[in-house]
Amino acid sequence: MSDDFDDFDLPEPPRIDQGAEGLLDQAGIDALFGQVGGFGQPKQGLRAVIESNVISRERLPMLEVVFDRMVRIFATSMRNLTSDAIDVSLEEVTSIRFGDYLNHIMLPAMIGVFRVEEWENYGLVTVDSGLIYAVVDALLGGRRGGEPLMIDGRGFTTIETDLVSRMLGHVLSDLSTSMAPITPTTIELERVESSPRFVAIAGTTNVCAVATFRVDMDERGGSFSILLPYATIEPVRHLLNQRFMGEKLGRDTIWESHMASEVRKVDVTLDVLLGERDMELGVVRDFKVGQTIPLFADPDQPLDMQCGGVTIGRAQIGQRSNKIAVRLVSDIAKEKRA
Repeated sequence: MSDDFDDFDLPEPPRIDQGAEGLLDQAGIDALFGQVGGFGQPKQGLRAVIESNVISRERLPMLEVVFDRMVRIFATSMRNLTSDAIDVSLEEVTSIRFGDYLNHIMLPAMIGVFRVEEWENYGLVTVDSGLIYAVVDALLGGRRGGEPLMIDGRGFTTIETDLVSRMLGHVLSDLSTSMAPITPTTIELERVESSPRFVAIAGTTNVCAVATFRVDMDERGGSFSILLPYATIEPVRHLLNQRFMGEKLGRDTIWESHMASEVRKVDVTLDVLLGERDMELGVVRDFKVGQTIPLFADPDQPLDMQCGGVTIGRAQIGQRSNKIAVRLVSDIAKEKRA
């Protein structure tokens, strides 16, 4: 019996022409790495994976609490600085790559570079033009209301930079105060730049946490953002990962207090070493009842007081109420142990 499929020819599978030397042609390279198209063309192949903007963000609950607490503190600082009605709000806390953050800064702007002494690393504070002119107008007594007049291409003057630096000082001081319940921090403003090219404190692909704040004052205002690279907050990431402030990570405070109270009730045996002398085993074997062993020690010389064979202090021997007693002559906590 003949097979019905004997005369049926299967088509050849598609292959990429690798040439005589087994190399991929241009079509194969484009298919593998992704063809470079025009603006708006979707990325394909490995290019889509490498240049992906999707960031796996690690949520830091305590960092959000810090920024939320900073809203209330900074609003009070700005009221005292400008004597105006100030409304501060936290717009968002997100994660972004450092290079993308610099590319999205709307110029003109002022960028403050600050250093956290305890973390030995840097962060950024970016103030947009709207808030810059609003702060300058408020501190110099400008008219309230209306949009500030911006001149394209004009750099910031020394007076404007100094006035905004005062506001940045309050921002960093309030950030340090907000961080204090979690970990003490000392934050110092190092310099203020107007170009993103001079604030490269991290690699372009490094992931950073960014908090954006909105400041409104009498129908004028703007926004500023605080950027903290994940490398900067690495020393305290375990604290910022806590779900609530003061989390003990499984420790039982009731059991700790009970253990501490019971330890104080334990009886401790103390030994006072009257002296030491090296003797041969034959002499020790010939000891007799009533024999006197000289120790060549002065009666007023301080003696070692030991607990479990460890010297914990120095004492003098004496007599009190017809009983042998010892008196401490050194602090136990500060005595250098052998």
